[in-house]
Amino acid sequence: MRVLVAEDNADSRQLLEDILRVKGYTVSCVVDGQAALTAAMADPPDLLILDINMPVLNGFEVCTRLKENASTAQIPILMLTALADIDNRIKGLGLGADDYITKPFSPRELVARVDARMRQKVDSDQLRATQERIQRTFEQFVPPTVVQQLLDNPDQVRLGGSLQTVTVVFADLEGFTPVAEQVDPEHLLDMLNRYQELLVQHIHHEEGTIDKFLGDGLMALFNAPLHQPDHALRAIRAAVRIHKALPEFYSSVDPAFRLHVNFGITTGEAVVGRVGAVNRMNYTAIGDTVNLASRLEDLSNGGQILISESTYTQVSEHVIANNLGHKSVKGREMPVVVYEVVGLKA
Repeated sequence: MRVLVAEDNADSRQLLEDILRVKGYTVSCVVDGQAALTAAMADPPDLLILDINMPVLNGFEVCTRLKENASTAQIPILMLTALADIDNRIKGLGLGADDYITKPFSPRELVARVDARMRQKVDSDQLRATQERIQRTFEQFVPPTVVQQLLDNPDQVRLGGSLQTVTVVFADLEGFTPVAEQVDPEHLLDMLNRYQELLVQHIHHEEGTIDKFLGDGLMALFNAPLHQPDHALRAIRAAVRIHKALPEFYSSVDPAFRLHVNFGITTGEAVVGRVGAVNRMNYTAIGDTVNLASRLEDLSNGGQILISESTYTQVSEHVIANNLGHKSVKGREMPVVVYEVVGLKA
């Protein structure tokens, strides 16, 4: 790891360099504050050991400028100075320095403090990298409130993939393809985007994750990445909210585009995590639960909200639903019990 030493005294500078090199650190040295600022901004070190009384810019000024710059604010700064009074210590730490050692110093103490700052930096860098991966993965698919919760506690999500219980939602516009054949592409795309915005708005209201857009439909997940004890109910509430919002939405569109929105919803285990190529990763779910939700959406028509028996058992006290009996679905040998949600109980 790299240490930048800013020290105008030649003997002190050589002593610091010798001590740190013996401990295996890569060391570079500068002799004034401006040189320290320039070097740190050009190639941020893993640690800056900063004297205070230096030519051109003093250590306090260097620390202030580095901490004000987003690209250098994360550099750990250890102030090493002959100014031993408490006011200077408080000033240095208040400006953002991470540690403060006075001269003359013990080489053993210096090494111990440098080692501690390096360990802390490794932990900080790993946390920051995890947060950046989470933000890149989720900021397009979940509400900002969910992203913030994940950033506050990255341990809540396992990006590598895990088997977990989720509620999967498939939504689709009924009759979109025939309409698409009769209108110009620009108008068609505008209407599709308006429908998708409507769906996303209400799914996000229930803190669902938009997994992917599928032509004139979409797939959404609940209980991932955040744990949601009421994930099945959230999914159904989102579908009901969308249906309730449609009449007002219809009033603003051409009658030809007043389409039913069909839903297929099921609850079960799926493998959830990031999949894709190195430079193009998506957070998604795969497994039989996902397939069943898609098949239920295929069965629905006229704006139905069809749910599986596994979902119904979790929400039966909260929804009004009709048992449609056993239905054959593509890809399954045995029929499945299907319910149609017609409303929510008070």
